[in-house]
Amino acid sequence: MLPWKRALGPLTALLLALTVMATPAVAAPPTSPNTAAAPSSGWNDYSCKPSSAHPRPVVLVHGTLANSVDNWLGLAPYLVNRGYCVFSLDYGQLPGVPFFHGLGPIDASAGQLATYVDKVLAATGAAKADVVGHSQGGMMPRYYLKFLGGAAKVNALVGIAPSNRGSTLLGLTQLLKYFPGAVDLLNEKTPALADQIAGSPFLTKLNAGGDTVPGVRYTVITTRYDEVVTPYRSQFLTGPDVRNVLLQDLCPVDISEHVAIGTIDRIAFHEVTNALDPARATPTTCSSVIG
Repeated sequence: MLPWKRALGPLTALLLALTVMATPAVAAPPTSPNTAAAPSSGWNDYSCKPSSAHPRPVVLVHGTLANSVDNWLGLAPYLVNRGYCVFSLDYGQLPGVPFFHGLGPIDASAGQLATYVDKVLAATGAAKADVVGHSQGGMMPRYYLKFLGGAAKVNALVGIAPSNRGSTLLGLTQLLKYFPGAVDLLNEKTPALADQIAGSPFLTKLNAGGDTVPGVRYTVITTRYDEVVTPYRSQFLTGPDVRNVLLQDLCPVDISEHVAIGTIDRIAFHEVTNALDPARATPTTCSSVIG
């Protein structure tokens, strides 16, 4: 039996349900086991030099159980085609678990992001980067900004359906107390899932003393139909230089849920570009799916 199957074997039906609900519906994994080296349609090009129009590289941070390629098959080419230098990393890998990353302790994952941003800045010659993340990838960078010196190296953080205060998974996490040892098992086998339960010690530390740090612009893009990070309004941040965006305020007929908002929703993509370049922002409406 594969190591990851042995790790998940003892989980109860509830914990399996939590994992399934947190799993993005991504494309088939690349043929190479090294997703970071897989073809990426114009992004992860370390010879790319930011232009005067887009002077900062964009670092994409995938969500839980995703990876640096599959999570960004929609947004990365969208940004590349608009002149951005775009990069993505794998983080939170567990031994014996291929392709499905973002499972390790989130504070350690933030350290991986710190190293990667330094690599991108060195390659591009830029003074700062912009960071765009989906789900855990929209929340985890806040740890980097707050505790690991990232505020000096990041201009803007754009969180797409970020788990900023964790999730109740529509109330299912309240059932964990009825399964003795369940939380301990999550902490041991899939620490990032435990870290993202609403009220976890990790989130308590992250959110203590305020949501933001000076010098960074924050944008949160969410959907009222999010079924993973619930309640959806828990994703919003408070503080200076924060813009919270609800997709349905821009396009009432947009029915994207947690996965679609970060992988295929061009209305969300348009709002990402507005957040990256507010001086050239244009209205985001239902017609933003065109072009």
